[in-house]
Amino acid sequence: MQDETIVEPVPGQPAGRGLQITLITHSYWPEQSPPQRRWTAMIKEFSHAGWGVDVITPVAHYPFGRRALPRWMAGRPFHLRNGQFTEKILHVPYLRHGNSRVARLLDQCYSAALSVPAGMMVRKPDVVIVTAPGLPSLMAGYVLAKLRRVPLIVEMRDAWPDLARDARLVQGSVKSIAEHVVDFVQHRANLVVTVTEGFAATLRSRGVRNVATVSNGVALDAIPVLDAPEPERDHFEALYLGNHGESQRLDVAIRASALVGDSMHLHLVGHGTQRPALEKLARQLKAPVTFHAPLTGDAMMERYASADTCLVSLRDDWKSFETTVPSKTYEVLAIGRHVTAIVRGEAARIVEDAEAGDIVASDPEALAALWRDLAADRGRLIRNGDSRQWVKTHAEFSQLAGDYMELITGLLTESRS
Repeated sequence: MQDETIVEPVPGQPAGRGLQITLITHSYWPEQSPPQRRWTAMIKEFSHAGWGVDVITPVAHYPFGRRALPRWMAGRPFHLRNGQFTEKILHVPYLRHGNSRVARLLDQCYSAALSVPAGMMVRKPDVVIVTAPGLPSLMAGYVLAKLRRVPLIVEMRDAWPDLARDARLVQGSVKSIAEHVVDFVQHRANLVVTVTEGFAATLRSRGVRNVATVSNGVALDAIPVLDAPEPERDHFEALYLGNHGESQRLDVAIRASALVGDSMHLHLVGHGTQRPALEKLARQLKAPVTFHAPLTGDAMMERYASADTCLVSLRDDWKSFETTVPSKTYEVLAIGRHVTAIVRGEAARIVEDAEAGDIVASDPEALAALWRDLAADRGRLIRNGDSRQWVKTHAEFSQLAGDYMELITGLLTESRS
């Protein structure tokens, strides 16, 4: 039996009533995305404590910029619907877009602007939480909290605005405006929640007054323990699941697989703005690579079971990634497969602490050499379970949700005392 989370009543809150939260997010169920996975898990635990959550989110259109689900499943604008637990979901309209950064930014600005009147249509909350990216949602959360006269919690799932500076997402004065908006909201939020300790320290050094960390994680009871890879095998198999964007530099893995040759196979599962270019590169190099659409459930577990090593990758020339941990890292650690980690900073320390695998430079030659060594000495692929135990101790969602609830109740107690 798991211990139940006990939340002390907040002064001024009627007896027997759980807290009420309005959450603004650019992606939520029925989509499959990092914010959806994080907040579905959080809301599940919040509902067990009797808390109510109203989710303000666009009609489902991630990741292709258009509605791919049936209308009844994707949601209808300004129509309240039930979520998977006790939450209510109010969808706002969106703008169709492709891979253009400008078009995606316009879509996010449009949905964020409409999130403010939508937030006035649901129950009055005790607190507004906005999770970013998308960055335009930050201003929507700030305005809504002011209109509702309740505290604002800003959740930074990436190292913004540092990441924008590294990626050069916008240029000149527009870039300055974007950075100033993020900085403005961070400094005026009642609480800023980061997903890494490193970025929390960065924000504190900039004078952000109230910062806490609630990392990403997984629900361990939904992730099986897999048998070790086969001790003898004709070929070596590497697996990557996640976003195919500029941040991941998956061209390094494709070039490395081409160097290793037909004795290995690389499986890339997911989608992203760079996928067409990556597919073209794999064809040009005749690399042993197979691209897959996003997988879930049993299909994803079968792909994990087939892999010898799982790749976690972030480019090494963006300083902001020293305080970034890819959300898939925790899932790979829980699975217990060997990890090929092209990461630095906090993510590298986690892989080392969990004794999960090997850290390698973002270089095709270095990566190819590691994969050849692992294929030649398959005993290195057998893990001892330490990585799963690390997740249980540091990144299990039931524990993380309890930490989040303590932060929220503490904030409200302070604001009402």
